[in-house]
Amino acid sequence: MVMSYAAAARPAGAPLRDALRVLVVDDSAVQRRFLRLLLDRCPDLAVVGEARSGQEAVDLVRRLGPDVVVMDLEMPQMDGLAAIETIMAASPTPIVVHSAYLDEAQTAAALSAGAVDVTAKPGAVDPSNVADLGADLVARVRTAARVRVITHPRRRLEPPTRPAPAVDIVVIGASTGGPQALAEVLGVLPPDFGAPVLVVQHIAEGFVAGLAGWLSGRCALPVRIAKHGERLQPGAVLLAPSGQNLVVRPGLRLSLEDPPVTQHHVPGIDVTFESVAAQYGSRSLGVLLTGMGRDGALGLATMRAAGGSTLVQDEQTSTVYGMPAAAVEVGAAENQLPLSEIGPEVLRLSRGAS
Repeated sequence: MVMSYAAAARPAGAPLRDALRVLVVDDSAVQRRFLRLLLDRCPDLAVVGEARSGQEAVDLVRRLGPDVVVMDLEMPQMDGLAAIETIMAASPTPIVVHSAYLDEAQTAAALSAGAVDVTAKPGAVDPSNVADLGADLVARVRTAARVRVITHPRRRLEPPTRPAPAVDIVVIGASTGGPQALAEVLGVLPPDFGAPVLVVQHIAEGFVAGLAGWLSGRCALPVRIAKHGERLQPGAVLLAPSGQNLVVRPGLRLSLEDPPVTQHHVPGIDVTFESVAAQYGSRSLGVLLTGMGRDGALGLATMRAAGGSTLVQDEQTSTVYGMPAAAVEVGAAENQLPLSEIGPEVLRLSRGAS
């Protein structure tokens, strides 16, 4: 069955020099044709090459230098995960995984390998939604093209001089590139870590459980999805669920709440940060990691205004220096650190070090 995607066509004869260059990678000629038809019909996108295997993808990325790669996972010679790891090591390029039968483990593995986004092929979901899913993939490709996988050092903020009290809660926000960053930060925390940890990660619907399981295998603390009404306890990492905001209420109980229709990112990092500031004040630590956009910047500023400690990931180690940059811009960041230093700093501040 031939599937068609709704897309705006590029005017005949329009120049391609300003279009985003896309490499399509899939062992199926039919799927490659679908993707080429979808992407080439968009005025701002141009497919510059096709690869049938992971090894071909690695070679073409090196030769063509595309702006974005759209890649399947199940391929001969070199599978998608190995190709992602190789590309990100040799020729870092934004990669959108577009694959059938994605499960939670595959999604977590792809994000860990370096993909910036993951989405299912239309046939793996519901053929009746092909047009909507095609438009969604186009939007993801455009977004991925804005990801800077190679960044430049930025001036490090002066470290705080005030003594910091031992924190009673750590709250972390992340988006694009977040799973890998979270694994590194949480992996530093020991099994006797004395504060609860809340995590708000922007991730596709249905993949939070997989992220929790994947993180559990990479850190000493238990990791699970937060439950409505539960009381915060030390030594556990709780993830915000898909589709709802994670809010700390009086009595230090968690509330899972539906977002307003105007909220762009769900779960919202700002919402969680602001609720932590209200309930914990100066005995809180907010951390904002890699991600696109501005979610978390104002919430982190609220935490800092309440006397809490605040950290952001620096530009050099961020997959996307968007959310951390926004936090620096509004004065929310007390300190800006390379990813490798954030976990140790969280541990140090949790013990009340100055």
